[in-house]
Amino acid sequence: MTVETHTSSKEAEALEGTTLAVYTFVARSRWPVGTRDVVRRLGLSSSSVAFRHLQKLETLGLISKTESGEYVLRAKARVRGYLWLRRRLLPRMLVYSLFFVAALAAEVAVLLWHFEVENYEFKVFFVLLILITLAALLVFFVEGLRGVLRFRRGEAGFVG
Repeated sequence: MTVETHTSSKEAEALEGTTLAVYTFVARSRWPVGTRDVVRRLGLSSSSVAFRHLQKLETLGLISKTESGEYVLRAKARVRGYLWLRRRLLPRMLVYSLFFVAALAAEVAVLLWHFEVENYEFKVFFVLLILITLAALLVFFVEGLRGVLRFRRGEAGFVG
């Protein structure tokens, strides 16, 4: 089964709050999901609430119903500030922070490798470079964590 990526203005208005939580639950599941699975996993008040959100997602073309009456992911919607990594949505800033983790590790390795043979200016330069990279890493990581919290509260903005 091929999963496509698309977003319409209709989706942007419909995908928020509980509908967003149901959508991401179906997207993350490796197997077809039923209404009872949604109720149990998301703590919804009833099966009819879960069914209403599943129907909304099916109408938008994001999920489809199997012959057994369960739901599977049909399309991945583009979410502003988030990237799909297989079946998970991750905040872009969290992904970008990984670049700075790698850069920081490389800078520390170069500094340690050359520490004994290089002069004072080299060491000062690399310590400043490490501090700047560490600051960037912290900024991207904190913003990424804020994105995770926004997503959990259903405040993620979809691209229209």
